[in-house]
Amino acid sequence: MSGGTPTPVAFYCVSSDAYFLGAVGMINSLRLQGHDEPVYVMDCGLSAPRRELLSPHVTLVAAPEGREPFTLKAVLPLARPAETMVLIDTDVIVTRPLGPLISDAGEGRVVAFKNHADRFVDEWAELLDLAPLERRPYLCSGLVALGREQGEAVLELVEDRESRIDYGRSYFGDHDPGYPLLYADQDVLNAVLASRLGAERVVALDHRLAPMTPFDGVEVVDERQLRCSYADGTEPYLLHHSLSPKPWQRPSPEGPYTRLLRRALSGPDVEIALPAAEVPRRLRTGALGRAEGRAGARERLRRLVPRRAGR
Repeated sequence: MSGGTPTPVAFYCVSSDAYFLGAVGMINSLRLQGHDEPVYVMDCGLSAPRRELLSPHVTLVAAPEGREPFTLKAVLPLARPAETMVLIDTDVIVTRPLGPLISDAGEGRVVAFKNHADRFVDEWAELLDLAPLERRPYLCSGLVALGREQGEAVLELVEDRESRIDYGRSYFGDHDPGYPLLYADQDVLNAVLASRLGAERVVALDHRLAPMTPFDGVEVVDERQLRCSYADGTEPYLLHHSLSPKPWQRPSPEGPYTRLLRRALSGPDVEIALPAAEVPRRLRTGALGRAEGRAGARERLRRLVPRRAGR
């Protein structure tokens, strides 16, 4: 761990070239929501030109050799701790300020969003050599805010226990549905929290506040400010494009995440302004970009859906 006085709040993510555009969109969305805190990026093979684009705006740290990016979420916050640490995925767009979450975490809690599906596996305790587990809501690891006092102990245990995951059987490998650690680091995080912290120290927010693909019921109400809402007026904190491929990798339906990613990548007021060649035309602002995005999504759908006989 680093010495000295930690900064009050910092954000941490992991990126490779394959996730570069997602990382830029996420960071720009943070800045558009008024978050000027430091951002640390674990560099898992970014090209030199992309490091040059990012380095004026974030602190880049080279990843340890021989490890997959999805095993590294705990490394940076342990190496560069802040008083409040926010771990955030690169396939996230922040749609409102995160101040209330950061405030809760700063009071010694761990804050995350409930996953849309519940999950608890009794074998976690034995597989990960943990104390008996108390069943809790299953949390998504797409955004986790931790106060330093609780957070370092949690992250040290997560980092240690991740070595016990058989990634070949996990979601990232053969997707063995019977594997107790199917969701890898997310399962480990949930197991550690259920073993290490009392329920009063974990804030489990409604999953509607961090919706995942396909964002059912979510509408964009102010594209410039990245604001979204449900019909009942509830505004989520973020959109999480949890499924692959990501919209920057292949054409996707013109949903709320894709619309806001386009704004976060190509808007005139973003912090990290990318050369046009870095952004697929379908993700550039303006009528042409939107039209190409819709056309690309239709073509992809046409290829995925088999034609009926005789058509």
